[in-house]
Amino acid sequence: MDAVQTANSGHPGTPMALAPLAHVLYTRIMRYDANDPQWFDRDRFVLSAGHASMLLYSTLYLTGYGLTLDDLKAFRQWGSATPGHPEYGHTAGVEVTTGPLGQGFANGVGIALAEANLRARFGAEVCNHNVFAICGDGDLMEGVTHEAASLAGHLKLGKLVYVYDDNHITIDGPTELAYSDNVRLRFEGYGWQVIELGEVAEDLDALEAGLRAGIAESQRPTLLILRSHIGFPSPKVTDTSDAHGNPLGNEEIAITKAIMGLPVDQSFHVPDEVLSFYRAAGRRGSVERERREAQRAQWAALHPQRAAELEACTSQRGLEGWAAKLPTWAAGESVATRNASKDVLAAIFDVVPGLVGGGADLTGNTGTMIKSGGIFNDTNADGRIVHFGIREHGMGSIAVGMSVSAMLPFIGTFFVFSDYMRPPARIAALAQHKVAFVWTHDSVGVGEDGPTHQPVEQIASLRAMPGLKVIRPADANETSYAWQCHIDGNGPTALLLTRQNTPVLNGSAERGALGVAAGAYVLVDESQEDHLDLVLIGTGSEVAHCVGAAEELSAAGLSVRVVSMPSWDAFEIQSSEYRADVLPPGVPTLAVEAGVSFGWSKYADDTVAIDRFGASAPGNTVMDKFGFTPTAVAERARALLALDAT
Repeated sequence: MDAVQTANSGHPGTPMALAPLAHVLYTRIMRYDANDPQWFDRDRFVLSAGHASMLLYSTLYLTGYGLTLDDLKAFRQWGSATPGHPEYGHTAGVEVTTGPLGQGFANGVGIALAEANLRARFGAEVCNHNVFAICGDGDLMEGVTHEAASLAGHLKLGKLVYVYDDNHITIDGPTELAYSDNVRLRFEGYGWQVIELGEVAEDLDALEAGLRAGIAESQRPTLLILRSHIGFPSPKVTDTSDAHGNPLGNEEIAITKAIMGLPVDQSFHVPDEVLSFYRAAGRRGSVERERREAQRAQWAALHPQRAAELEACTSQRGLEGWAAKLPTWAAGESVATRNASKDVLAAIFDVVPGLVGGGADLTGNTGTMIKSGGIFNDTNADGRIVHFGIREHGMGSIAVGMSVSAMLPFIGTFFVFSDYMRPPARIAALAQHKVAFVWTHDSVGVGEDGPTHQPVEQIASLRAMPGLKVIRPADANETSYAWQCHIDGNGPTALLLTRQNTPVLNGSAERGALGVAAGAYVLVDESQEDHLDLVLIGTGSEVAHCVGAAEELSAAGLSVRVVSMPSWDAFEIQSSEYRADVLPPGVPTLAVEAGVSFGWSKYADDTVAIDRFGASAPGNTVMDKFGFTPTAVAERARALLALDAT
């Protein structure tokens, strides 16, 4: 109450109602060590109802994760350790970034999936923990929770215990305004164990019994339905929407404190015996942590190769020397970059053990089916290929959870459906979760499926997202180097890959290794060493058209350079000298990309682009009609040079 009032912003009601639940979780149920928040085999807690962040922050302060009372007093303020919604990597004890409703719910499924996989692969002696979460009406109304819950039930993910805070209140008022689902039947239909706890939000023993019943169910995820009363014990706001997103006011806080037997004239009051009790609970897990870590060290000594694989998983890297397995292709071959990506994954799968993933019913189409990986299911938890089904929203958010749990998840669907995955992509970028978003069918070259399946504006929108590496490789070799950038780098990567075959280009094998990492590089040198008439910039399959156009223009006596620019964001962080060396100032520049022209004015004087939606026809026809041929690019280049001459 005090923190929200001091900030004059926030959500006090749910933290008040669920304080007993948090108390039980952190003092009776969860296995953790507040002195070592990153202990690998700790139990995980996800606050999917991230607006109730003061519930988590208060608990983390009390149990000794490093937050101070001053941090609580700075709730929602600039630079504080207690932002409005929990942020991964910002505050110790926060397992995932939660805020957009439903995301945390799906993240928890990903954490449980990772736990089951690692336990099956490496043994319960090194990985054996539970995942707990709190979700609310807002989470369950969001469609992403349907997708995640459906998959969790199908995969029979035990060790997953969710508490549904059934408080009957949303910001607009009673949930009955818009929500009448039978949650029990819904989740039983998914294959979950469902336990209706009822009116026990203040009964510590009943809460503990419910949580332990969830832990005991190893073959199904569990949903505990808890009828709580938002804002309790405030006489004025209990069971009202006023408790949801507004401070209570000093007068109501004083009345509520009096009911609770707290001094009404003190803010942020924590009796010494209370703090001592919680700090002891926070340290209690150190004995178990030390025992488990000694057990893991003993296991590692007996199994050094498997220990190295586990270390590669936890560090989200490849085994030493892994990059030597990256394939290359000879110039002149014709390979769709989605197929090249599949070949890369197959080649490195054994030496990058953290790679676990699949597609949204499109593993074959997106190159995310690796036969040697085995299928992850309820009888084969050590499989590394996940059939996510037609669940793009859930797949992305589940992958975010996997990425905080010693995995390098890769997930695939058509690029146009990245629109379904914006929230997890954004959260991954914000928190730097290492997810590979494999988005294929990356242009109007998709063909007959038409405008609904042809991405034109998506690449520009993703380039605008801070913290997301966007790589659109020109050919198979650049695709291989793009995977190297992801695995050796940090944070999420969007790999934009072609459906159609595209030629392997001269120079990409030799220059691409450094060039892709730099974001842009000179693929074809100008014909006249002391003179440069024009620079053609391409991305993806359009680089080949730039190469063809350059040959045509060079035959006419022009000195033309071709630059492959697979990644704007990587190019932007290069030195000004390198950028000027690749794109010399004052030289006419034409960019060629089968997407909208938005943003290209930063690099080019003109563009061959698509500032409209696509069309239904064979892919080659569509590309031709939109001007993506060497001859059309050469004609546009001549027009640019003529304009520049005037």
